[in-house]
Amino acid sequence: MIYLDNGATSFPKLRGMVRAMEECLLTYCGNPGRSGHYMSMRTGEEVYKVRKQIGSLIGARNPERIIFTKNTTEALNLGLKGVVKGGDHVITSSMEHNSVLRPLKALEKKGVSHSIIRAGTDGTVNPLDVEKAIRPNTRLIVITAASNVTGTKMPLAELAGIARKRGILFMVDGAQGVGNMMLDVNKIGIDIFAAPGHKGLLGPQGTGFLYVRPNLELEFLTEGGTGTDSKSRLQPKDFPDGYEAGTINSPSIIGLGVGTSFVEKIGPEVIGIFEEELITYLEEDLYNMNFIRVYGPKPKKKTGITLFNMDGVGPEELTDTLGKEYGIAVRGGFHCAGLAHKTIGTWNSGAVRVSVGPFNRKKDMKYLVDALWKIYRN
Repeated sequence: MIYLDNGATSFPKLRGMVRAMEECLLTYCGNPGRSGHYMSMRTGEEVYKVRKQIGSLIGARNPERIIFTKNTTEALNLGLKGVVKGGDHVITSSMEHNSVLRPLKALEKKGVSHSIIRAGTDGTVNPLDVEKAIRPNTRLIVITAASNVTGTKMPLAELAGIARKRGILFMVDGAQGVGNMMLDVNKIGIDIFAAPGHKGLLGPQGTGFLYVRPNLELEFLTEGGTGTDSKSRLQPKDFPDGYEAGTINSPSIIGLGVGTSFVEKIGPEVIGIFEEELITYLEEDLYNMNFIRVYGPKPKKKTGITLFNMDGVGPEELTDTLGKEYGIAVRGGFHCAGLAHKTIGTWNSGAVRVSVGPFNRKKDMKYLVDALWKIYRN
């Protein structure tokens, strides 16, 4: 199988990651923060190392402000519902994943309003449009680092500057940016940052995290055992323990540390350039096929994603044919981001998404192009 669905989850996984998880499970996997014996303490130490690794990668000076979650969706829900309350206003864009848009819709029942800034047909958001939408009660601007549909990179620094000038919190969904973009929360000015472990950081599924800047309070999404202050029925507001109620997924977090180390050693910017080269190579051929329609900006303005449709063949049918007849894994449909498809003009059809990773090669792009030609010819 030629795997071109890294926007959903990365593949293949690092063998070192598998070995680290196996070692944990077989030799020392205690419950961190719950006991004083060696196994518990060793697990806690290894988990803390991963916090520090992630903190180093995203420029977070205090690793304790990193909360582990099971995915970006949980992190986004915790961030959104943790900082806004009834009467607040939130600004977002039409290119967001449902993991942002659906929580905001649900928060309407609690008196939270929101404005959706319509992006251009290539998925680009104009910072001036965001600034014009600010109200006296605007509490938060939340934006994706890069669209999961078109790969379009958002003007994070400009938006952070607007938020800082107006005293508004700035939150970023890093699902498609972490691991292939330089995302330094301090240099950019990001107050809340949600990201997965299993995509650009090459970790196992079931991992993600939320960074919350120091001195920013957060309401709880879940209450329960933390291993601290057990006599009290009130949830302790300590970071990160108070926000990781229950037993965390230690083996997978430890595996995530291996992926994070790999990415940090190579450099997210280097991985991003490599992926840009791959889709540039792919799109040079796609634009020469008059039966293929490519959406979104040029490769320099996006991550390693190419979105397209073929004349006369629906995206789900094309995806199925590529998988079954040619052994190519891509994703067809609406990619959990209906408004993004409405923005770029694929609301009625959806589209096929190719999302490359650091283990793809130009020969994979060539094989895909040849397969598309054969499918259309037949």
